Amino acid sequence: MPVEARSPAGNGEGQVFAQCSLTLPRCLVSLAVLFRTGDIMKRLIRTAAVAGLLLGSGAALAANDSPVGTWKTIDDETGKPRSIIEITDHNGELQAVVKEVLNATQAEIARDGVPPKCTQCDGDRKNQPIIGMTIMWGVKKDGDVWDGGRILDPAKGSTYKVKLSLTDGGQKLDVHGYIGFSLLGRSQIWVRQE
Repeated sequence: MPVEARSPAGNGEGQVFAQCSLTLPRCLVSLAVLFRTGDIMKRLIRTAAVAGLLLGSGAALAANDSPVGTWKTIDDETGKPRSIIEITDHNGELQAVVKEVLNATQAEIARDGVPPKCTQCDGDRKNQPIIGMTIMWGVKKDGDVWDGGRILDPAKGSTYKVKLSLTDGGQKLDVHGYIGFSLLGRSQIWVRQE
């Protein structure tokens, strides 16, 4: 079906000054060339730019409303990066896997080796490589936080209950490990990696 462009006329009929028998997208390109300096083209460009920005920002916001992603852990005692962790969602439950160990001290290297092993762990994790190890599991969304799961501290070989809270627009994750009540325990801040 041909696409026509009409000039404005007082009677609503307007004069046909451009006609295209190509497909609609090709007609739009042809008409864009025809109107390249006109007001219509400026409006089309502005509308396309605004739509692109809205779609892009919506995807970015959606990506930061969940702990799912890659994080750099920051030691709550030294302030130094300790590891790279990937959090994934498995049927509504979050789990975290160690992807990389950073800034190991000489004492940790002497104790755990290179690559580091979980020498302090018990059971199936005892002397297993820390890289690739699942250190958090069973965490579920509970309102604005993620709770109900467990987290392993490979340096101590201990597991704790865990509560996760996003901060700084989803760019930081407050990871709170505790025994008993969540008011007790310790927190680390993890930083989202792009």
